[in-house]
Amino acid sequence: MLFKQNCSLFRKLLSQKCLMMPGAYNGMVGRQCADNGFEALYISGAAVTASSGVPDIGMVTLDGFCKTIKDVALASGLPILADADTGFGEGEMCSKTVWEYFIHGASGLHIEDQVFPKRCGHLDGKELVPSDVMEKKIQIAKNASVQCSGGEFVICARTDARGTHGLDECIKRSKAYMDAGADMIFPEGLHTKEEMAIVAKELKSKNPNIYLLANMTEFGKTPYISLKEFESMGYNCVIYPVSTLRIASKAIDEFLKQLQKDESQVNSVQNMQTRKELYSTLGYTPGKEWYFPNSKKQ
Repeated sequence: MLFKQNCSLFRKLLSQKCLMMPGAYNGMVGRQCADNGFEALYISGAAVTASSGVPDIGMVTLDGFCKTIKDVALASGLPILADADTGFGEGEMCSKTVWEYFIHGASGLHIEDQVFPKRCGHLDGKELVPSDVMEKKIQIAKNASVQCSGGEFVICARTDARGTHGLDECIKRSKAYMDAGADMIFPEGLHTKEEMAIVAKELKSKNPNIYLLANMTEFGKTPYISLKEFESMGYNCVIYPVSTLRIASKAIDEFLKQLQKDESQVNSVQNMQTRKELYSTLGYTPGKEWYFPNSKKQ
């Protein structure tokens, strides 16, 4: 089964190098990422919700996320790590979420230790659940991974403790989540390169095989850091969660302003993807049969 194979491939890639994982919020972006040589993708809750026209406060349901996962998985054929917010509920729902994400094509997910409704990890005013509540969710999610994928589906634990309690609590919770069975740790909202390095050193000292994720979002708490720098610190992957959405949304807004002004699209045509380029991305030749899903990486 492709999806289980992708879980194993994802783990293999994480062990070989520091992966660049751009955000893909729909199938078309997934195809473009594959076309440009990326080996794994990230599906961001912030991007999925924004593309639905709502903020990142838990407004999109499990079913909504699963549709996006399926579209991206089938279009790209690549391993996917998907945002699962707080797990869409308590422990019972965390188990269902793992199963649903796996069935729809994800190779892993991350859940976070915020209370619901959650906030973007780079905003102030967040609140956390007690550590033992999150640990229980991780244990349940890990058990579901074993059941659905033989344990290959990656369980990533995100902690937002840096923004609410400080760096020491971030490290403390991360280690507790590792003990609970997390395969990967996502320390969200760190403020400096030095903090990123300190967390990596502490966690890798506890378990050299733990996967570490770095979030390289724009306009947030974390300064811009290169992939090579993250790799040298010990991180296994770097996500660029909302970058593609921001680029696309800005381009659309600029086009609409130009269209309103010119009452014609003629001055914007040079900025558009051509029909030929679109069909190439879709793997489509007019007049020839096109077989679903025609994934970019099969």
